[in-house]
Amino acid sequence: MSSAPTTRTAEDPVPDREAPDPAPRGLADSVRALADGRTTSTALVTAALARIEASQGTLNAFRHLRAEPALTEAAEADRRLAAGERLPLLGVPVAVKDDTDVAGMPTYFGCAGERAAAPADSEAVRRLRAAGAVIVGKTNSCELGQWPFTEGAAFGATRNPWHTDHTPGGSSGGSAAAVAAGLVPAALGSDGAGSVRIPAAWTHLVGIKPQRGRISVHPHSDAFQGLTVNGPLARTVEDAALLLDAVAGPHPEDPHRPPPVDASAAARRDPGRLRIALAWRPPLTLTGTAPHPDVRRAVTALAEALARLGHDVVEARPRYGLIGLGFVPRATAGIAELAALHPEPALLDARTRSALRTGTRLGGRVVRAARAREVHQHRRIGALFHHGRGGAGFDVLLTPTTAMPPPRIGRFDGLSAWRTDVAMTEACPYAWPWNVLGWPGVNVPAGFTPDGLPVGAQLLGPSRSEERLVSLAAQLEAELRWQDHRPVLRNTNP
Repeated sequence: MSSAPTTRTAEDPVPDREAPDPAPRGLADSVRALADGRTTSTALVTAALARIEASQGTLNAFRHLRAEPALTEAAEADRRLAAGERLPLLGVPVAVKDDTDVAGMPTYFGCAGERAAAPADSEAVRRLRAAGAVIVGKTNSCELGQWPFTEGAAFGATRNPWHTDHTPGGSSGGSAAAVAAGLVPAALGSDGAGSVRIPAAWTHLVGIKPQRGRISVHPHSDAFQGLTVNGPLARTVEDAALLLDAVAGPHPEDPHRPPPVDASAAARRDPGRLRIALAWRPPLTLTGTAPHPDVRRAVTALAEALARLGHDVVEARPRYGLIGLGFVPRATAGIAELAALHPEPALLDARTRSALRTGTRLGGRVVRAARAREVHQHRRIGALFHHGRGGAGFDVLLTPTTAMPPPRIGRFDGLSAWRTDVAMTEACPYAWPWNVLGWPGVNVPAGFTPDGLPVGAQLLGPSRSEERLVSLAAQLEAELRWQDHRPVLRNTNP
């Protein structure tokens, strides 16, 4: 693994109020501490809210807090815990991305202007509440989740806790920054072209993009024409798996219903000896992108760790074909569908309005044709994982998550829509094909650049392979101990 900063603990500016728990805990550790009576939900939620407020002027991770309702829910969780009730996340503070409906709160999704409050929880939030979680707020996203950075006129720039001159990535950058800085133990994001995995890579987190339909996107029926799924961001595999299990499951109206998985059990299970394809070449993007030397060095070190663990790691070249023809119409049509609902279109970024026009032109028949190609794409790329005749017989595909370390804040300012697309494709050419396929992937931390910026690697699998990917990620975590490294959060006063 490339050189990593010395182990550090995020600064905790929590005041001594209602005896708050002073140390930011992980998700599973919070659950255990609450069950054992070593802390209270009120203490955890009070501490989380204080950390969020103190860091907001520096990191700007949150769009909305729900402090009073969260403290009320924490007090109720404490009563339930004292009465002996146990639920997977009872009393634990978490955050959700601001593309996710929380009843009584507007869902801005990175946009400026006023929005009415959502009348009901999304299915993912309903399941979080049913698991006992306390939602402390909604995290920043770039406008309609289009870009691998979390900046916008509506809310400013969300910054990377490892180096605040750099982006935490996007579009789930607020969730990633919040978890990496220890503001909350875990958070939900969404991933339509890498929007969980990219910020996870750039903030040293585990980020899971599950199988399409694993976590409901209701009230949307097929978000971004099937590209977008919800997924967890956490510092450890155990925490990410726990959050995935808590929110997984369909809404009665959902079109995609994969069979259940037990990610938490998978995180405790040895993956066995696997055949792993290491791929450096991204799909055809016409940008000539190659991984940055620091990214290549880090991912190479991770591949060597996998080999030391007994896996057969072989360089390979997946047959992506012209998979971009299945992505662009679906992505722009998804943006157009959401942008058309905005009550004040003039407030949208000029690049969003450009995508709206493109998506409108490519809608209908072109989108249907792009979606019809998915079966062929499954066969072509799935041959990599096929162990029978004509297949390459791999179990997992390993690639960089991004081609570059996290860019500086403002790197994409003032660019046209076309130049933005080119620049973000150069930085992030690896993640989006798995959204076209609808298959699962897991970002794992791969190390740091010499400047201390995090980079990541993707473990990608065929349909419904979350359990294998989670098991492999957990094995890597035990070997590399990435969870021992945390950023120092300085200058947290607004």
